[in-house]
Amino acid sequence: MPVHLTTESRRSFMVQLGGAVVSTSALQALPAEADRVDPDRIAILNDTHIGAGHTSNAPVPSHLRETVAWLVALERRPAAVVINGDLALSNGRPGDYEHFARLIAPLREAGIPVHLTLGNHDDRDVFHEVLKAEKQAQPPVVAKQVGVVSLPNANLFLLDSLKGPLVAQGLLGPAQISWLGRMLDAHADKPALVFAHHNPRLGGEERHFPGGLEDSETLWDLLVSRPHVKAYVHGHIHHRDFFQHRGIHIINTPATSFVSRPEESTTGWTMARLTEEGGEFTTFTHLRDHPWNRAVAKLAWRPT
Repeated sequence: MPVHLTTESRRSFMVQLGGAVVSTSALQALPAEADRVDPDRIAILNDTHIGAGHTSNAPVPSHLRETVAWLVALERRPAAVVINGDLALSNGRPGDYEHFARLIAPLREAGIPVHLTLGNHDDRDVFHEVLKAEKQAQPPVVAKQVGVVSLPNANLFLLDSLKGPLVAQGLLGPAQISWLGRMLDAHADKPALVFAHHNPRLGGEERHFPGGLEDSETLWDLLVSRPHVKAYVHGHIHHRDFFQHRGIHIINTPATSFVSRPEESTTGWTMARLTEEGGEFTTFTHLRDHPWNRAVAKLAWRPT
């Protein structure tokens, strides 16, 4: 399963973190906080790229810290926060994940469920060394982080596109795609949104960031054959845009960490409000005067 961070006390969390262990499980918000949760709202972050050596005032951890503080301060908090891959700075060292866990600790303390996927700058083995409780004895897909998050108006399917640390290309593989097909068939009661770190290689060469998902066509054939699949959400590109391919929305959400071309992109996060008919995806940026800040994309789902 992807990581589902708990609502344990700060004292318990920090004791575990001090021993390089972060206890995790799928828990909802505390009952006392339930009236502050918007069940139809989710937050999407990706490409946090946290490093062990980052100083407290460096831009990358500051961006994540600012985003976390903003989420915690909301009067109506999201039902889920998805951080969609590339959690670590470069190649996923233990200190990277320990620093990352400290930065997102306020979300856990506020009782906000957090779900993590892995990207090409992560290392699955090291990740499990730090977050030991998430290494399943019998995972649904061997050596992959996969899972399903159920919300009132949608099911979120979280995939693992990490082919290998520092390998730009992404890969799901036959076993994971087969698992996804079974899970989609078992959860056909609501719109399905599929999350993975890598962008699909679809829709024209100009939309192909270096890397991308190698088995995009196989995945897309499976998604199109399930009419309740409405969207695919990814990061990896450190940019923001919206496309459709064969009726399914492709949602590229901005990096929370940094961008290589600030004249074309910027850092931020995405808030989505989901209904049975579609979703509103609002971008928030760390640069308050950026054109993307509070820009809303209203997407209608294809017929089921």
